[in-house]
Formats: sequence, structure tokens, C-alpha cells
Amino acid sequence: VINESQKQQLESVSYSSRYALGLFYEASTRIDVPWAAQYITNNPCIRFISIDNKKRNIESSEIGPSVVVHTTVTFGSEHLDSDPAEVQQLILSHLERIVPSLPKPASVKCQKWRYSQVTKAVPNCPGQMILHTQPLLICGGDGFTHSKFDGCIDSAMSLAEAVKSHL
Repeated sequence: VINESQKQQLESVSYSSRYALGLFYEASTRIDVPWAAQYITNNPCIRFISIDNKKRNIESSEIGPSVVVHTTVTFGSEHLDSDPAEVQQLILSHLERIVPSLPKPASVKCQKWRYSQVTKAVPNCPGQMILHTQPLLICGGDGFTHSKFDGCIDSAMSLAEAVKSHL
């Protein structure tokens, strides 16, 4: 379906890797920190922490709070093929040093995010690539722009224009 040049362009895309850790609490749990989210600059493991219900301004007596942690790109790359249980423990130990007041969660989920953010987008294809015209097959996304909200919007607009020109 795709030609060799397109294949090479798609294969040239590169992504950073990281881990995301979710901590889930019982409904009655209070997480006593004065912020909803923190960007961490001085830790080799953790880059971002969010108290999800605070960030979304949601209070519920039936649903407990959750904490989301993203690791640094360097940590993600260094531990990409490590045992997930060991990675989880490493992240938790760093988190405990950053936020020692966190209560013990009811459950924890550690997720490897192999393709986190685009570090090198498809060259010379701003927003999309038409792979085939009959039938129309177009691909797009942040791999054709950059991994921020406006990059996704740019790709969506480019995709819409490409489809429009083939109607």
C-alpha cells in the first residue's frame, strides 16, 4: 500500500519513552498537598505529579482520589526493558521522598509508555501523509508534527484539508 520512500519516512520517526504510575485511593482518603499538579525539575526519576481529582476540580464522596506520576525521559529510557515491579518500586521510593505525606494507596498501576512524545517527526509532511488515493488512506497525528496539543490540532486540520481536497 505504501511506497518505499513513505516507509522510510515513517520509520524515521522517533519517540521518547517514560513510565506513568497511578496510585488509587479509597473514597474517604484525603491527599493533603497545596497543589493539584507539580512539574518536578530536580529529580532523576520523576518529572510530573498530579492529584487527578484536584486537577480536574472533582470532589466525590463515592470515588477516591488518584495520583498520576510521569517519569523523566532519561529514567524511562534507562529502564525501558527493566522488570516492571522493580521500576514501580523505584518510582514509589522517589515519590515518597518528594511527597512523604502521601497515604498508602489501595492499588497501584505502573504503565510503560514506550512511545511517549515525538522527538523527531516525519520529515517534510506537515500534519499528515497520504498513503493511498484509491481508496483514500491518510495517516496523521503527533508523529507528523509534535507532541503538544497544538501539534495534534495542526495534524487534525491538515488531515481535514487532505480529505476535503479528495472529495
